[in-house]
Amino acid sequence: MGAYALCVMACSGAALADDGVDPYFAPAPGMALDEPEPRERLGTVRIFTNDWFGMPIGDRFDRWRTGAYQASAFWGNEWNGTLPSQPFELMEYHFRGEIIAPDNLAVPAATDRLYAPALYFGAATHFEHQGIEVSLNGDLVITGPQTRLMDLHDSIHRIFGGSDVDLSNFMIEDGIHLNLTGEGGRSYDLGAATARPFAEVQVGVENIVRAGVDFRFGGYDDEALMIRDPITGQRVLALPGDGGDGWSFSAGGDLAFVGNSVLLPDAGPDAEDTRYRVRGGVNYAFGPSNFFYGVTYMSEEFVTQPEGQLVGTMSLMLRF
Repeated sequence: MGAYALCVMACSGAALADDGVDPYFAPAPGMALDEPEPRERLGTVRIFTNDWFGMPIGDRFDRWRTGAYQASAFWGNEWNGTLPSQPFELMEYHFRGEIIAPDNLAVPAATDRLYAPALYFGAATHFEHQGIEVSLNGDLVITGPQTRLMDLHDSIHRIFGGSDVDLSNFMIEDGIHLNLTGEGGRSYDLGAATARPFAEVQVGVENIVRAGVDFRFGGYDDEALMIRDPITGQRVLALPGDGGDGWSFSAGGDLAFVGNSVLLPDAGPDAEDTRYRVRGGVNYAFGPSNFFYGVTYMSEEFVTQPEGQLVGTMSLMLRF
């Protein structure tokens, strides 16, 4: 019991009522004490993105948007298949590491993009507002040599017999940045499929305005929480519902208008003003577990990039 309560009781000579309730702090008749529902960890999902995952038709050249890994954990009240109506009731806490590389890791061309490693530490909230599915995300982003991701890249190459990776003189500078992303979309039932047009704004590491559409068809889970891989735009199942099992498929695309980019600084080639992505994927749900594989074509991101690239995305969610 706090010191203030002890003082009040001592000064007034009050005592606890017969039922053990402190009369000074008991709720008024008819007044209910609203206790917030306890939050719990609802699940985790991991997303792997790599140009090798585009096999057999992928790049497999270890270049440009070459690889990334993201882990997300979700907290909130019990997932019932629908988004909450208020922000911050359903939270996603995530980490992402990404490596962007020039075409040639040994002797990069002067016109190629600089090596750009980045670590993202952030959180997002997912909710629905007037029929719009909203995701608001904020990240603290660490870039440059301080990430030590080039050392990891080099170690992986050594293990698998690849060439050494030493681009210390061909890398973006150290930096710490705030990156904010907001997306809004609406799902439309087409009978055997769902269409979801969306719009997105990103400010920080890259300034981007993007619009596109995603489709799902087959035995998809319409009660699942889906999140977007920021690199490819693939929509990945994060929290399962009770609305689907077995095989399902996805397709989509988007167009982006690009402003400043920390990942393409003035020391390297200029960024393309526009980008587009075209993607497709297959999903298999088995009980509470889920596997996803998708391939995305990503257009050129800088003016001297000779062609686009195919990037693969994999996600495996195991629950028992």
